[in-house]
Amino acid sequence: MVACFRSRYLKILVGTICATALSGVFPFPVVSADTITDLNQKIQSKATDIDQLKAEISTYQKQVEQTGKEAQTLKGVVNTLTVTQKKLETDLKLTQNKLDATTYGIQKTSIEIGDAESHIGQSTQDIAAMIRTVDALDQSSLVEVMFSDESLADFLGRLTAIEQLQQALHDHIVDLTATRTDLQDKKTQQQVQQKSLATLQSELGDRKAIVASSKTEKNQLLTQTKNKEANYQKILAAKIALKDAFEKELTDYEAQLHSIINPSLLPAKGSAPLLWPLASILITQYFGDTDFARSGAYSGKGHNGMDFNAPIGTQIFAGADGTIEGTGDTDLACPRASFGKWVFIRHNNGLASTYAHLSLIKVVQGQQVKAGDLIGYSGNTGYSTGPHLHLSVYASQAVSVQSRPSKVCNATYTMPIGALNGYLDPMDYLPALP
Repeated sequence: MVACFRSRYLKILVGTICATALSGVFPFPVVSADTITDLNQKIQSKATDIDQLKAEISTYQKQVEQTGKEAQTLKGVVNTLTVTQKKLETDLKLTQNKLDATTYGIQKTSIEIGDAESHIGQSTQDIAAMIRTVDALDQSSLVEVMFSDESLADFLGRLTAIEQLQQALHDHIVDLTATRTDLQDKKTQQQVQQKSLATLQSELGDRKAIVASSKTEKNQLLTQTKNKEANYQKILAAKIALKDAFEKELTDYEAQLHSIINPSLLPAKGSAPLLWPLASILITQYFGDTDFARSGAYSGKGHNGMDFNAPIGTQIFAGADGTIEGTGDTDLACPRASFGKWVFIRHNNGLASTYAHLSLIKVVQGQQVKAGDLIGYSGNTGYSTGPHLHLSVYASQAVSVQSRPSKVCNATYTMPIGALNGYLDPMDYLPALP
C-alpha cells in the first residue's frame, strides 16, 4: 500500500512539474509569428488583387461580346482582337497572382510545420527527462518523503499541489495531442498547396502561349488585309466559300459511311455518363435541326454537336475517362474551314467525343485521361463566328480519326470522321443543366 502510494504521487508530481515547465518555456518562436503575420498580409493583398482582376476580366469579356455582335468589318474584328488581347493579358495576371498567393501560403504552412515539429520534439525530450527524474525519486519511501517536510501541513499542502499539477499535466497532454493532429493537417494542406502550385505554374505557361498567339493573329490579319476594309471583305468571302465547299466534301464522304450501331454498347440516355466540359455552362447552339442549321450553315444538314459560350482561354475538361486517340489542327490543311484545333477522346463507356476550335491543346495521342482532366483551352480556330467550344458526341463504334486528301483544300487533313448515324445528341448523355 505504501509503495503504491509513493509511486503514484511522486510520478504525478515530478511529471507535471516538467509539463508545466514545457508549456511556459517553449512557446513558438517570435520570429515565426512575425513572419506569418507578414505572409498573411501578403496573402490578403493578393486576394484583393485577384478580386480586382476578376472584375476587369468581366468588363473586358462584356466588351468582347459587344464588339463580336457588330457587323463583320475589319475595324470591328480588330477591336474585338484588341479587347480580347487585353482580357487574355489580364487572365495571365490573374494566374500569376494566384500563383503568388499559393507560394505565400506554402511558405506560411512550412513555418507552421517547423514550429509544430520543434514544439513536439522539445516536449518529447523533456518528457524523457521527466521519466528519468521520477525513476530516481522513486527510490525514496513514503515515510522518508513525509518526514522530509517540516510539518504535516507542509505534506498535505504538497498533496494538494499534486492534484492541481495533475490537471495541468492532463491539459498539457491534450494540447500536445492537438499539436500532433494540427501538424498532420498542415502536412496534408501543404501537399494540396504544392499540387495547386504545380497546376498554376503549368497554367501560367499556357496563358503566356495563348497571349502570344492572340498577338500573332492580330498582326497576321493586319498584314493580310493591309489594313484595308475591301481586302478584309475579300478574305472573309473566300473563307466562307472554302468552309462551305469543305463541309460539303466532308458531309458527302460521311454520308457514304454507315455503321451498324449496337445500342447495348451505349450508356442509357439520361444516365449522365459525361461531365460538362466547362466550369460554367452557357449553351449557344444545340444538336440537330437548329435555327442556325436551317439557315443553311451546314450545307442543309443539322448541327452535328453542341456549341458552348467559351471566351478564348477558357479551360476545357474531358467528359469521361478514356484515351486520347487524336489531336490536330485542320487549319494547317484547310485554313478557317473546319474544326481548327481539336481533341478526340475514345471513352471507356461506348461513347467518343471531339472538342473543337481550341486555342491550345494540353494532351497528346495515346494519353489516358480521367473525367474532368484538363485537355485544352477554348479558342476561335477553324471556322468560327466567334470564340466558343464545339462538342461532338458519337457512338464509339461509328467514328475514327482519319487522314484524307481534300480536293477543295488541295491538302491532306486529319480529323475525327464518323458515319452520320453515329452522331449522338450530347444532351442525352450530359447531366441536367445546372
